[in-house]
Amino acid sequence: MYRTHTCGELNMKNTGQDVILCGWVQKSRDLGGMTFVDLRDRYGITQLVFNMETNSELCEKARKLGREFVVQAKGKVKERSNKNLKISTGEIEIYVNELIILNRSEIPPFTIEEETDGGEELRMKYRYLDLRRTSVKNNIILRHHVSQEVRKYMDSIGFVEIETPVLIKSTPEGARDFVVPSRMQPGTFYALPQSPQTLKQLLMVAGFDKYFQIVRCFRDEDLRADRQPEFSQIDCEMSFVERNDILNTFEGLAKYLFRQIKGVEFNEPFLRIPYQEAMEYYGSDKPDLRFGMRFTELTGTVKGHDFAVFDTSEYVGAICAEGCSEYTRKQLDELTDFVKKPQIGAKGLIYVRYNSDGTLKSSVDKFYSPDDLKKWADAMNAKPGDLILVLAGEKKKSLTALSELRLEMGNRLGLRKKDKFIPLWVVDFPLLEWDEETKRFYAMHHPFTSPIPEDWPLMEKDPGKVRANAYDLVINGVEIGGGSIRIHDATDQKRMFKVLGFSDEEANEQFGFLLNAFKFGAPPHGGIAFGFDRWVAMFGGQDSIRDFIAFPKNNSGRDVMLDTPSQISNKQLEELQLFIGRKK
Repeated sequence: MYRTHTCGELNMKNTGQDVILCGWVQKSRDLGGMTFVDLRDRYGITQLVFNMETNSELCEKARKLGREFVVQAKGKVKERSNKNLKISTGEIEIYVNELIILNRSEIPPFTIEEETDGGEELRMKYRYLDLRRTSVKNNIILRHHVSQEVRKYMDSIGFVEIETPVLIKSTPEGARDFVVPSRMQPGTFYALPQSPQTLKQLLMVAGFDKYFQIVRCFRDEDLRADRQPEFSQIDCEMSFVERNDILNTFEGLAKYLFRQIKGVEFNEPFLRIPYQEAMEYYGSDKPDLRFGMRFTELTGTVKGHDFAVFDTSEYVGAICAEGCSEYTRKQLDELTDFVKKPQIGAKGLIYVRYNSDGTLKSSVDKFYSPDDLKKWADAMNAKPGDLILVLAGEKKKSLTALSELRLEMGNRLGLRKKDKFIPLWVVDFPLLEWDEETKRFYAMHHPFTSPIPEDWPLMEKDPGKVRANAYDLVINGVEIGGGSIRIHDATDQKRMFKVLGFSDEEANEQFGFLLNAFKFGAPPHGGIAFGFDRWVAMFGGQDSIRDFIAFPKNNSGRDVMLDTPSQISNKQLEELQLFIGRKK
């Protein structure tokens, strides 16, 4: 037996007991006649005591311990005179009578402390050391707890967890696939699944009416804080359901997770907002409703005053920042520079100060009288002390820029609090989106999403106006999950493929297995997939999912710890009949 207890469980009740602990040396302190060593494992930290007077040889051995040495310590639990109530074991310490060094450690490349001196790239290279830090360790344990609660809830409402293949067929829709060459069938390739979409639909055909799995997915796409090339989904599908059945079921899952993980209760149904309303009032299909600042369109109100910017704009919209009328010129210039960033793309920013004395002062006073500005303020329900911020231009770009400005103001005013959660469903997305470059429609969600039933007649007449029977769960401006009611009839699925530009031959080549399955009695079905990593990061109060994944990739998609992606040997290439940078 290497240990009788962990480094996080001993307390005053254990006083007088002989114990054995194992762990890593966090740090040591030599105080002359006494040496103190903090011993750490994943459960906590316990202080070890070595006394020069009672055992000088053992004390000298303890003084030679380096950081991250792996040791076994045997000794007696005693009450600590200078208690540390910040840790669970802070009332006791171990008077050591035997010390065994199980393994030595080189000096770590960074300090294994909460306030570490290691940069992100260095910590990713030595991720196994970074995982020893309490905050990162707790993130991984939080991930474990969330996964267990998901499984408990899904099992309690009759769902069956079923694994689906990782080596599947490549399909042309969505992000780029990661592909895997086949040695046994040279010249052919598997794809790693972007999601088990068609597979879970086949499980519905098979009669498993309630399916889920926490599944690994792979997408070859540009990375950001909430994306990784490999990630996890809570993937779900149900048969014989309509949209409300799906929303009610998985709203139940969301409420359960909030209750179990965060102790937060939601007693009212989640708000449901149509896509068009979300875009019109927030400029985003994932609006953050922790604060207001809904957009107000002023296009008709501001035109006709010889101000060319407004007179030539398709759209003029504004937000009202409460209590910000005293913003300085410097602060307003900062906001102007913010909206003019290339990734946001606005040409400029107009402001109106509604001063506390009731006067109005703007950057366009030359063109608009105080009475004109008062009409703007009234349209926005602004009051003395508020600041009105206005953007103008092409509507789609202006809505996007105004959305970014709204979020920036929310950050500046401290309105996007991590401990406040506002969940909502966004529904009635467009089914299709037109790509000007390729002159064709693409599925906004995926090609298996069903239209709203009453919109089926528009599929051939006016595809751009068809609404999808789809839905996203959005929390605090993050898309946590999305799904749809699926097409379950082969004829209707062929209609969708035709609108997307597939010939019958292409549809059969890519999705013949699904179309064939639909010939044998496919039930009406629908589902949803949640970003599991995003759930965990949100519960952990962070925006990036990286620290909630044991071994993540960096922003370039590299694993700097394993030094991959990397080249493979010529022998492997020859076995696979692959020829890179040279002809056969």
